[in-house]
Amino acid sequence: MKLTYLGHSAFEIVTKEHKILIDPFLVKCPNYNPDGVTDIFVTHAHGDHLGSAIEIAQKTGARITGIFELANYCAKFGVRTNGIGLGAWQDYGDFKFIAVPAFHSSSFSDGTYGGCPCGFVFEVAGHSFYHAGDTSLNSEMKVIGELYEPDAAMLPIGGTYTMDIEAAVQASEWLGVTAVIPMHYDTFDAIKVDISDFERQIREKGKMPVIMKIGVTGEI
Repeated sequence: MKLTYLGHSAFEIVTKEHKILIDPFLVKCPNYNPDGVTDIFVTHAHGDHLGSAIEIAQKTGARITGIFELANYCAKFGVRTNGIGLGAWQDYGDFKFIAVPAFHSSSFSDGTYGGCPCGFVFEVAGHSFYHAGDTSLNSEMKVIGELYEPDAAMLPIGGTYTMDIEAAVQASEWLGVTAVIPMHYDTFDAIKVDISDFERQIREKGKMPVIMKIGVTGEI
C-alpha cells in the first residue's frame, strides 16, 4: 500500500485495486493528477474537506463515500455515491472501512446541514489505520483503540477548530497506535504550529511521529 500526503487533511492511498482519496482539499497540492481515482472518502461537509471531491468524481467516475446527507448532496451533481452511517464495516474489495464518530460540525458553504462529521478506520493489506477527520479529543477514541486496534493514526493538531498538539498526543495514547501522522496544521494562520513540539511530545510517549512532506509517497 502506498500513502501520499496532499496537505491539510488530504491523503491518497493506492492499493492493488484502488486509488483512494480522503478529504481532497488540494490547495497545498494544486497540480495533483486525479486520473485513476476510484474512491473518495469525505469526513464532513466543510469546504476544506469536501474540497474537490465532486469535480474529481465527475472527471474520473470515482465513488464518493460519506455520511448520508453529504452523499445525497454530492449525488445531485451526477456522481456515484455511497451514503453511510456510523458503526458498520463495509467491504470494497481489497480494503474495508468503518465510519466512526468525530466531534465537530458539518455544513455546506451555504450553511445547510451536512450530516454528522466522522472519521474512518481502514483495513488494507493487513494494516489498520485511523483518519480522525476534524475532531476534538473524545473518549470514543478509547473505543476505537479497543475495538479496531489501529496501527497508525492521522490526527489533526492545529488547534482552533480541532485538537491541538497536546490533545493529539493524548489521543495517540487512547488509540494505542505506534505511529502518528499529523494533519490539519499550517494551512491557515489560525492553525500554525511548531511541528518540532509535536514530534518531541510524541517521541516522549514512545511512539513514532511520521511527519509527511506534501506530495511525497511512502510505503506502508
